[in-house]
Amino acid sequence: TTTSESPLLRGSRNSEAGTGEGVDRKIETSFFTPKRIGLGLAVVLALSALAHGVWTTTTGGQVYNVDRDKVTVSTVQQGDFQEFIAVTGTAVPEKTVYLSPAEGGRVEATPIKAGTMVEAGAPIVRLSNNDLRLQLARTEARLAEQRSRMQQIRMNMEQRRLRLKQDLAEIRNQIRQLERQFERQKRLHGQDLIADQQFQQTRDDLQYQRRRLVLTQSAYRQDSLTYQSRLDQQRKQRRRLDQRYEVMQQALESLTVRAPISGQLTSLNVELGQTISAGERIGRVDQTTDFKLRAQIDEFYIERVRHGQTATTRALRDTTHTLTVDRVYPEVQNGRFEVDLAFTDGAPPNLRRGRSVRLKLQLGQPKTTTLLSRGGFYQSTGGNWAYTLTESGDAAVRRPIRLGRQNPNYFEVLEGLEPGDKVITSSYDTFGDADRLSLE
Repeated sequence: TTTSESPLLRGSRNSEAGTGEGVDRKIETSFFTPKRIGLGLAVVLALSALAHGVWTTTTGGQVYNVDRDKVTVSTVQQGDFQEFIAVTGTAVPEKTVYLSPAEGGRVEATPIKAGTMVEAGAPIVRLSNNDLRLQLARTEARLAEQRSRMQQIRMNMEQRRLRLKQDLAEIRNQIRQLERQFERQKRLHGQDLIADQQFQQTRDDLQYQRRRLVLTQSAYRQDSLTYQSRLDQQRKQRRRLDQRYEVMQQALESLTVRAPISGQLTSLNVELGQTISAGERIGRVDQTTDFKLRAQIDEFYIERVRHGQTATTRALRDTTHTLTVDRVYPEVQNGRFEVDLAFTDGAPPNLRRGRSVRLKLQLGQPKTTTLLSRGGFYQSTGGNWAYTLTESGDAAVRRPIRLGRQNPNYFEVLEGLEPGDKVITSSYDTFGDADRLSLE
């Protein structure tokens, strides 16, 4: 079998055979070995780190380039700091009265509909209560019976007193006659002109009439006291019945629910034929001549909001209005509590129920201090540091600061800044951990 061979392979074999050095020939290697390449990279990285460290040390730390037009720069100033919070108040009537019948009953008529303007005393709902009417009729009957009883007692006592008076008059007359007779017989008896028995009889009759007079007078006084006592007792019962009758009459009149004040009947929740319980809330009348504001405030400020504190607003026709905290509701719901604020100069005429008004509620007295405008930087630093501009104004460096109270416009500066310092007050979210900002 004949095998073909490549000319290149044959030339290679001939060359090796002619020289005799095919196996021992020296192979040349490249200078850039993997080991040398790795060592070189390590040296380059070390030199780069060293150079970066020297550069950051001489320039004040890590530097971040910032477009000057994309940051807000505020100047620290000296001024009056007024601590206040921005709240939103809702206009509510100065006076609201809820409608609740004093007595329960069945709805017979509703002369006025919800939304109507009403005058004080106007009938709004008429109720009926048969039990109440029956009780009133029974009380009237008892009153009539009581009047009759008192009249009979008075008549009986007057007749008895009249008889006693007649008895007293008769006894006194007999005593006078017996006294004259006794004196006359006494003289005659001393002269033995009359019998001793006759004289003794006259004397006994006189003593009897005198004792009878004492007893009759005592009976008259006792009857007078008894009469007065019984009469007083009957009068008390009569007064109690009169009072009960008056109360029941008032209850019957209260079945007509009337407007307690002049204003607007803003709600009425009844239907004809519906049974209403005593004290059940069926509607509301709002006074429309004056309004106040009711605001919800974060519970964080509940210890700092007090009665009498001042609030201002320019939300109503660009006119400044002053209000005072009229009432603080201590109940906290969903992290907020409510306050009522009254207008010191009267509510503006264009204010309507439900309108929202922005307010500035003052939490203290003005104080002159160092002020820094509020901004997004606070969310990044917590008020512990800020970027302040250098004298040249082409860079800003981190500076530790300490802030105190705040209002929607300013922070109170306690340490780290002086009036005239310029501070970047916009957000720092894109600056990372830079120690220095280069403003371009």
